[in-house]
This record gives sequence, C-alpha cells and structure tokens, in this order.
Amino acid sequence: MACIVAADEDDAPSFPPVKTKAHNLENVEKPANGDNSPVQEPLTGEERTTVPLVLSFDNLTYNVSVRPKLGFRNLISRRKTDNPELVLTGRPSTKTLLDNISGRTRDGEIMAVLGASGSGKSTLIDALANRIAKGSLEGTVKLNGENLQSRMLKIISAYVMQDDLLFPMLTVEETLMFAAEFRLPRSLPKLKKKLRVQALIDQLGITNAATTIIGDEGHRGISGGERRRVSIGIDIIHDPILLFLDEPTSGLDSTSAFMVVNVLKKIAQSGSIVIMSIHQPSHRVLCLLDRLIFLSHGHTVYSGSPVSFPRFFADLGSPIPANENIAEFALDFIRELEGSAGGTRALVEFNKKWQEMTPPSSPHSNLTLKEAISASISRGKLVSGGESIGTTTTALVVPAFANPMWIEIKTLSQRSMLNSRRQPKLFGVKVVAVFITAFILSTVFWRLDNSRNGIGEHLGFFAYAMSTMYTTCAQALPELLQERYIFMRETAYNAYRRSSYVLSHAIVSFPGLMVLTLAFAVLTFWAVGLDGGPTGLLFYCLIILASFWSGSSFVTFLSGVIPNVMVGYTIVIAILAYFLLFSGFFINRNRIPDYWIWFHYISLVKYPYEAVLQNEFSDATKCFVRGVQTFDNTPLEELSYDMKLSMLETVSQSLGKSITSSTCLTTGADILTHQSVNQLSKWHCLFVTVAFGFFFRALFYFSLLLGSKNKRR
Repeated sequence: MACIVAADEDDAPSFPPVKTKAHNLENVEKPANGDNSPVQEPLTGEERTTVPLVLSFDNLTYNVSVRPKLGFRNLISRRKTDNPELVLTGRPSTKTLLDNISGRTRDGEIMAVLGASGSGKSTLIDALANRIAKGSLEGTVKLNGENLQSRMLKIISAYVMQDDLLFPMLTVEETLMFAAEFRLPRSLPKLKKKLRVQALIDQLGITNAATTIIGDEGHRGISGGERRRVSIGIDIIHDPILLFLDEPTSGLDSTSAFMVVNVLKKIAQSGSIVIMSIHQPSHRVLCLLDRLIFLSHGHTVYSGSPVSFPRFFADLGSPIPANENIAEFALDFIRELEGSAGGTRALVEFNKKWQEMTPPSSPHSNLTLKEAISASISRGKLVSGGESIGTTTTALVVPAFANPMWIEIKTLSQRSMLNSRRQPKLFGVKVVAVFITAFILSTVFWRLDNSRNGIGEHLGFFAYAMSTMYTTCAQALPELLQERYIFMRETAYNAYRRSSYVLSHAIVSFPGLMVLTLAFAVLTFWAVGLDGGPTGLLFYCLIILASFWSGSSFVTFLSGVIPNVMVGYTIVIAILAYFLLFSGFFINRNRIPDYWIWFHYISLVKYPYEAVLQNEFSDATKCFVRGVQTFDNTPLEELSYDMKLSMLETVSQSLGKSITSSTCLTTGADILTHQSVNQLSKWHCLFVTVAFGFFFRALFYFSLLLGSKNKRR
C-alpha cells in the first residue's frame, strides 16, 4: 500500500544534481499512489491560521568537550597525543552534536527525527525536552512564540525513555493505576481515575494484557511491544500537551513498532504535539508520520513532510527506486555520503537551498501560550489539575505537583509494598541469611563463661554480630539501584516529590528491619548467655534495630551516588570492612594513630559495638577474673594450684593488699576501661547510631536532588 507520493513536479524548484558516490543510482519511476489509501497532505492555509499550539525551535547548537583518553602515552609526553589541538593548546577539543537545527510542528502531528546511530537524534530530543543543562545549549525553543520555562515544560510535557523502567511484579492495570494516583489530582474521584485508566488501556491496545504482570528475566510477563506501550501510558496518563519519545520502537518487531506509532498517532490527534526519534521506520510507520527531520552528524540533511521526500531526492538527482522504503534509501544514501571525502556537506547545503525555494508550510498560531494551554485544558488535556481563572482565559494556574505530599507518600508506600509482597524471595533471602548467621554464632559462642577466655570470646562475638547488620543490608543494593532508575524517570516531570520518595522508602523498609532484628536477637541472646535480663534484652534489640536502620540508610545513600551493582558491592564491602577495622575491636582507640583517629569516630560499627559492651559489662558487681585465674593464658598457667596461691601471697605482700583465690581482679568496668569504652554511655551510642540513619537518609535526599536532574552538561 502506498501512502506517500511525490508532489507535483511542475511546482518543484529545480536544482543541479549533487555529485556524490551515491549518484550512480538509476533514475527509475517514482512510486505512485496505486490504491485508495488516504494521503497525508501538508496543512492548508486555513488550518495553519487556526492551530492553537505550535512548537518551534531555531538554531539549536550543542557542543561538548572531548577530553583526551587517559593513557600512558599521554602521561609521558603531550607530543604523543593523537589530537593536534591538544598538542597546541593543551586543552580539550570540542565536538558539535547539534549544528543550527531548526524546525516547527503543531498539535495533531508526529514529528520524527531520523538518522543513523550517532547522528544526534537523541540529543535533539533532549534539547527540545529541556534535558540539556542551561548554558550548554544555544538557540531557542518556543511554544506559540514564547520561550518555554523549565517549570512549565515539566508540567505540560512528558518524556518516554528508550528503556522500559517498570516494576516487574505489578500488572499492567496496577502500573497505570498507580501512575494515575501520582499524576491525577486528589479532587478527581477514584472512579474517574479508574475510567481514565481503562480508556487508556483501550487506547494503547493492551486490553488483553491488563491483568498480566509486567515481568522480568525471572518472571514471564507481557511482550516487548506491550511493555513499550505501558511505558508510554505511564507518561501520558495525565494527557500532556507535549510528548517526547526517545526511539520508542527500538528493539521491537515491525508489527509491534507499527502498533506503538499508531498509538502515538491517536495521541497526537487528541491534541498533543508528539516528537520522537526513530532509527529506521518501516513503510507503514512512515505513513503515520507528519514531519521528518533527517540528521547526519548533528546537521540537518532534510526537514519537511514525508510527502515531499521523494521530490527532494528527485531534485537532488537521486530519485528513490520504486517499491523501496524511502527511509531505508535515505539512510543508505546518507551513510555512503558520510564515508566519502566530502561527507554530507553538499547534501546539507542542498537542503538549505531547497528549503528556501520550497513554499513554506510551517504552522503558526494566533493564540498566546496561556490562551493555547487554557484551550487545551478546556478540551480535556492536562488532567493533572490545570485550570483557568476567570472567563478571559488570560490567567492560568497549573500546579507543579498534582497531589499533596501525604498522598504521594501513601501511594509510593502502597506500590512498594505490593511489589515486594509479590517477590517474597527477596526478603526471604535476608531472613534466612540473618537466621543462619545467628544460628552459627549461637552454636560457636554457646553459653560463654565469665573467665578470662570468655572476655575475649564476648568481644569477638559482639564485633562480628554488629558488623553482620551492615553486611546484611548490602544485599538490598541491586533492588535499590533498579528503583532509582524508575524514580529518575518518574520525578523528571514532577510525578511526585523527591522528599516523598525518601520518606516512603524509610517507612516501607522499617517493618522488615524489625523482623530481622527479632530473628537475630532472640536466637543469640540466651544461646550466647548474654547478661542483663529483660532490660538487657530490650536494649540489645534496640541497638540491633538501630544498626539495621543505619546500615540500611547507608546502603540507600550509596545507591543514590553509585552507577551500577558491581561498583556498588565493591565500595560497600570495602567501606564496611574499614568500619569494622576502626571499630575498636582490632586495635584500641588509644593505639590508633592520630592521622587515622577520625575514621574511628565515623565508623558505623564503633557505636553499636561499644553499646553492647556496656550493656554486657556495666554490672559493677559482676566479676570476670578471680585469684589464680589471673595466670590463665600465660606461661604460669602450668604451675600447680598451690604454687599459684603462693605467688598471690607474695604479690599481696608487695602491694600491701590481700589477694586470695576468691579476690575479684577484673570487673566489667575494668574491661570497658581496657577497651577504651568510656566516652559515651550506651544510650548515647544508641542515639548516635539512630542519628547516623537519619543523616544518611538526608544525604540520600540530596543525592537524588543533585543527581537526578536528567540533564546533559
């Protein structure tokens, strides 16, 4: 079926053919419209004067610094550098990713950015979506002739990433329903939100998969095409005015890609402006597009309607062969030019002349931006709560977030708990790991006595037990990193506040920490024979819970600054090992060198370790070494009992103090003094451990605030 035909040759401007390597293609008959399929024509003059929304961008230019690769050759001598500019200046060179890109489109249209890999497609989409840092991008992006402010763009637009970042154990309907809870206002009744979700499911063509989970590598779920449509649905649940998509058909088969673009066509026809990048569209997909921008190394080689595409190449002197996909032909043609000596320079210049000679079909609007947005809202766009004030539609109120903070926390918590409940293995592994560790420690340190040997065994048990809390929390790193990417996608366009996510994550994780605390404390307290009775057990549970809390917060913070799982595990395990090293168990605080003492005070293991020591050895009446026991673990241990008593008498005479076989020589206070545990009480240690948890949660918030801008520099 042909849907794109050549324009009338009588109206076309004539240009001399461009001499390129691709010019040896034979001139064959141009494809004709041989059936009754509708032909997509450019907008008429009347339509151009009545469109309410027009997005225009002019002279977009984006340069990045290219730093030299760090290598041994560059370290020895600058003359060895391959980049001549670095040899002369010693400064990084610049690479142009976008070079004076201009264009415009209107609501009801799909603008597609095409080109080979590395041509600048995704960069242009990011530039239009305000995902390039301010000051790095030159040029203007305007909606109805007015510059788009970052805050307004976040409210009226949506950005669909190339990767499908979804919770695997939620169904399609649940995923979209949670998106509706985030993006639709609290004033909208629950029933209307459900109706909106059902209507969107029908629009996306995923009705049959509505009750199927998303799935992942370990759980069978929906297909790739359905996942992509769900990703689109999440971002259009509030019916945005602008929709940006980065290669939405990547990795899909021809049928799935067509269905995705067909959905986008319906979205555009509902009154949205759809701009997407696409690598190599099929003939059917090309029929759905309204405007094309072909890029080559950041330069525009074609900009206009697909209808004019065959005529463009005919005027260039390389007509498109019959029955050939024009997008494939153009990509092959451009790749061949890129490999030639002159590159695509001649094609870029030809496009400029061709644009000047071709009658303009660019839309324009007579409405101001506020009037156009108000008109869109009155037609049902921006369901997230935008409203006009008064009857003149000159004032517009569009909230930055659709819901108050407590609604966001509630919804985030419900979603997280539902996803976790359907993956019991993740939490079950933690429980089993804690149970096994507690069982091993209980059997190894079974019923420790109060002898000199028992003192060292108590110290070893406490040091290992307290470090276990932190290593157990490290297992959550992969899950946290997966959630972070979903968080970055959702908060990029104000689905919810970052603070809501941080608080929700803390609330949801706390019950699990309590279960782990009870599993470890109950198994070890009586089995090891720890002291303190009920009050001692209570404090033991509290300090373990505080350790889990600070460890969980620490790993959560690292997930906000670490890029991937392998790097994360390496860093977490290394830091926890350093914490244990400087906790005071391996080397006494008084023996730590001055240049390392700071690490002792920031060690997360130090404070719970000192707390449990005080909880165990704080009883001043409890004795651990009496009389002849002082010779244990020394060469004098082999002496007879009578000889030991005789030596005690000699020592008593020298000291002027009576020391018998029953005299207490080492109390709990002596142990604490010997371990240098005398700066903070056990309750202060508990407070510091809890405070560390809140401190790392605050750092996690700031890491999300600074690290989730989703902008190129």
